[in-house]
Amino acid sequence: MSPARSLRDKTIVVTRPRDRAERLLQLLERRGADVIVAPAIELRPVRSATLTRALHDLAAGAFEWIVLTSPATVRMLDERLTDAGDVRARVASIGEGTAAAYERWSGKRADLMPRSFTVEGLARAFPRGGGRVLCARADIAPDGLEGALAAKGWSPTRVDAYRTVFPKRLPADARRVLAAGDADAITFTSASTVRGFLGALGDTGLRGRPKVVCIGPVTAREARTHGLYVHAVARPHTTEGLVAALERALGPV
Repeated sequence: MSPARSLRDKTIVVTRPRDRAERLLQLLERRGADVIVAPAIELRPVRSATLTRALHDLAAGAFEWIVLTSPATVRMLDERLTDAGDVRARVASIGEGTAAAYERWSGKRADLMPRSFTVEGLARAFPRGGGRVLCARADIAPDGLEGALAAKGWSPTRVDAYRTVFPKRLPADARRVLAAGDADAITFTSASTVRGFLGALGDTGLRGRPKVVCIGPVTAREARTHGLYVHAVARPHTTEGLVAALERALGPV
């Protein structure tokens, strides 16, 4: 089946934040899918003295590296720094989407991007060395990265780059589709979208057994922890990989 028809008549619930879902929506709609946007998290900027000091040190050249784990981190840099020249450090990006966002903003490519687009993959790919590393992450990001960098000789500084807010309820159209059992698939793009979605689901329930498709292994592990059966995981862990995983999960049996 051609890409233009591969998801025709399929109803897909997208839990990614609305301002980060544009590319995914385009690809799904191009394939004929009926897309229901049900943001399971909202990302809000952080205003703190700790972040301000870290960015001042970054502009002063006090860090050897900065680790970017999502496009939201790049957006924070854009909002808080005078210009891209204030990033006076080598840049490590966790994946293609983040690296692309950084390149659009700065005009430069990231210095390091692991083959596996996970925090664990980034930690493995990071070179041994010494000096300070700025880890600007989500407030709810799990521990582990900083310890892995320290084990390689670095001095990591973790700061909250943005806050993750969970909705109390899903949008009305999403509740209606899920309650009727009309959703063919649900996509999750982070562990936090899994938690946010299930927390906002309330009494609606998941009727009709929609396929659960995740962008990567960490997200899939979180879904399984909450009792969801994961039908497909994106490889590579990108928006395009997520769409291909949906095509596999929803394709002919």
